[in-house]
Amino acid sequence: MLHRLSVWNRLLLCLLLPACSSYAPPDALPGMRREEVIARMGQPDLERPQDSGSRLEFPRGPYGKHTWFVYFDAAGKASHAEQVLTEPNFNRVEAGMAQEQVSQLLGRPSEVWLLGRERGYVWNYRYDADCKWFQVELSLQQEVRSAGYGTPPECDRGGDRVGSCGSGSALKQNATNRNRHDTR
Repeated sequence: MLHRLSVWNRLLLCLLLPACSSYAPPDALPGMRREEVIARMGQPDLERPQDSGSRLEFPRGPYGKHTWFVYFDAAGKASHAEQVLTEPNFNRVEAGMAQEQVSQLLGRPSEVWLLGRERGYVWNYRYDADCKWFQVELSLQQEVRSAGYGTPPECDRGGDRVGSCGSGSALKQNATNRNRHDTR
């Protein structure tokens, strides 16, 4: 197959393949300087101060299914990285939490939907699961009302937008299934 590719296609292939290597943190991450990590992974979405250093946040992947947090010590050397869009982290989100606490735990959402009648909004987090995403309903006071798993629009069935904010049924139903309390 390679012999069928034109010179331009081969050049494009050579240029694009290395870009895939910057998706996740490099294997040799511990001890790397902040500038080296950014050179390998690209610009972070956000930098947050931590008790003994800082953290860079890198949302990644198609539809943003991974978010890597890379932690640095006070000397600016990388100590470790973690992929935070996981069910154990989602299960830590509870009604009454502040919006900032959710952001600290999970990073930036993949999508934000505004709820009608000035009821707030929903943060949607895509993650490595088949046709599932995690949804956090936030009040206008920036507090979690409910949280649960829903079905993203691209997985809807027969044109019925399962999990859309129009009815909110998937969010409420899934939040109930997770034994979360709706604080409305």
